Amino acid sequence: MNIKESLINFMREQAYKPMDIQELAKVFNINKFEYKEFKNVLKAIEKEGLILRTKAEKYGLPERMGLIIGKLQCHQKGYGFLIPEEEGEKDVFIPASFMNGAMHGDRIIVKITREDLNGKKREGEIIRILERANKTIIGIYENSKNFGFVVPEDKRIQYDIFIPKSEKADAKTDDVVIVEITEWPERRRNPEGKIVDVLGKKGDKGIDILTIIKKYGLPEEFPEKVARFAENIDEEIPNIEYKRRKDLRDIKMVTIDGEDAKDLDDAVSVERLSNGNFKLGVHIADVSHYVREKNPLDKEALKRGTSVYLIDRVIPMLPKKLSNGICSLNPKVDRLALSCFMIIDGTGKVLDHEIVESVIKTSERMTYTDVTKILRDKDEELIKRYDYLYQDFNAMAELADILHKKRIARGAIDFNFDECKIILDDLGKPVEIKPYERDISNRIIEEFMLVCNETIAEHMYWANIPFVYRIHENPDEEKLAHFNEFIYNLGYTLKWNNDVHPRILQEILEKVQGKKEETVVSTLLLRSMMQAKYSPECVGHFGLAARYYCHFTSPIRRYPDLIIHRIIKEYINGQVDEGRNKALVKAVDYASKQSSDMERLADDAEREVDDLKKAEYMSERIGEVYEGLISSVTNFGFFVELPNTIEGLVHISSLDDYYVYDDRHLTMVGERTKNIYRLGDTVKVKVDRVDLENHDIYFELIKEEEKDSENSN
Repeated sequence: MNIKESLINFMREQAYKPMDIQELAKVFNINKFEYKEFKNVLKAIEKEGLILRTKAEKYGLPERMGLIIGKLQCHQKGYGFLIPEEEGEKDVFIPASFMNGAMHGDRIIVKITREDLNGKKREGEIIRILERANKTIIGIYENSKNFGFVVPEDKRIQYDIFIPKSEKADAKTDDVVIVEITEWPERRRNPEGKIVDVLGKKGDKGIDILTIIKKYGLPEEFPEKVARFAENIDEEIPNIEYKRRKDLRDIKMVTIDGEDAKDLDDAVSVERLSNGNFKLGVHIADVSHYVREKNPLDKEALKRGTSVYLIDRVIPMLPKKLSNGICSLNPKVDRLALSCFMIIDGTGKVLDHEIVESVIKTSERMTYTDVTKILRDKDEELIKRYDYLYQDFNAMAELADILHKKRIARGAIDFNFDECKIILDDLGKPVEIKPYERDISNRIIEEFMLVCNETIAEHMYWANIPFVYRIHENPDEEKLAHFNEFIYNLGYTLKWNNDVHPRILQEILEKVQGKKEETVVSTLLLRSMMQAKYSPECVGHFGLAARYYCHFTSPIRRYPDLIIHRIIKEYINGQVDEGRNKALVKAVDYASKQSSDMERLADDAEREVDDLKKAEYMSERIGEVYEGLISSVTNFGFFVELPNTIEGLVHISSLDDYYVYDDRHLTMVGERTKNIYRLGDTVKVKVDRVDLENHDIYFELIKEEEKDSENSN
């Protein structure tokens, strides 16, 4: 055991009382030659936040001093929440007056000032900032006579940044700039900074999305070392790989993706066996053959965690030479793959499976559109063109249907939400926004990837070696009780004892299917769910009602898939000894946390770009009238979602009466008129105004008489 672990374990002992450095040195028999090194170790552990030094210069563990460590999540109104690092700890509310100079994203130590009381969250005060999150900030520069300042683009950062005249570079008012912080904020003092980059004028083409990319710290280019390493990778498959792998080049297999996809990482093959069973093959690009552990590509991929898709551009996890080139399963070329074959019976049960390293050659690069035309529309021209695959496509559709029925029967929750497709013109302006269609072809790939991910996860679970699982914990009980109360008022009941099974929630979704309350019930149920994440522990996937689950099928664009490919290959080749096992424990632990964090960041960035373009789209439709559903009710109004997935707020101040918000029934009730607006109601709205800076859309409700006069015009 090293000195760091010994110190922490010593402080964990029940009898330990905080000691100063001299007392600790005495306990650990530190002589005068070792004292300096010992002092450095204490400093390093303190910097990590694992131990704390009090004002009296004594050391102890934060948790034994009633302190909590975590990340600060700020709200634009000034207050914030501590999101604890310790699993199972509840969030802590931080009032604006107790921020003490901390900024959004900082790693902090919080002292609890009030425990949970009468439904009120526990509160705390920030007593130390362990690590600053925002070394640089993106914002809009404003010039004044003697100095300048930058207004951060991220509204959760509360402070404008003061810029001395000498540090403004050549920035002018309304420039989008990147500022490096030189002095951090204190209680009543703004941070100071110097401008390190001027991106362009607010409103210039492409600056809007670039601003979001910079705001989230997403990398635009690959470091030179990484790009050079990628360029030097040999595109030829070595002879040794042909000899040692299973040759599957004679098997008919296809990729099925969107028209604009360039990183094709999964291919599928299907065969009907004489006994009526199916042999499903899922063949995934063997990215780990090129991205070896700890090589420059691997380090950069782990840092990025995921590819980020921002409407008209992709920030890839791997350089193009790999993602669109040698790793992409382009048609009619030899590629290295990791293949999983599954024998599946007529009930959807996987009877047997095999995982092999392979060489493949895909027959065709199919699109969702064409496969749907073949299967749903019976398009004669396409059927003729792909006649040698026609029976395979039919078998795929049949097998996907069997797998879907099995999944629903076991209780998997099948949300039917519309995702949106945003179409931009050459200038980056949104010209069309519509729901993204999930058709038969999408469902084929979805079902095949799901069954493959489960099969791989179960196989590796019983292998009992470190692994990265995709987990989805049980819903929050408090939120579920709230959901139960809400649906009870709609005439539905939810019965559960100690443990809730996803099946009972899926049954509710089935009951509301096609009814006007379907969207609202689905939305509320989704909000009561936990977020899925990556974990070294296999605790199952609640939403899929799956005991074992992982992400195996997209190693070009997700790091967890890449690291588990590496582990699977080592395992099937008998290379995981005790030493390797130990190293993998650390690797999967870090990869799980890093990948979960980067997935959240990518989701936030993707959502913000979508919101930006939706707001821009609606800003040119002021005064237009739409019908939509009330998708959310709050104490300041309600949100209405239009059929094209765009949401806008009907603010309480624009309504015709004083309205009281009922949070139990999620309704707003007019005091005088007794009008009720509830979640799921259909309403007619007019686009009132759009706040482009904050990407907010405001609607005005159209009352019955207005509707009538509009109809008569």
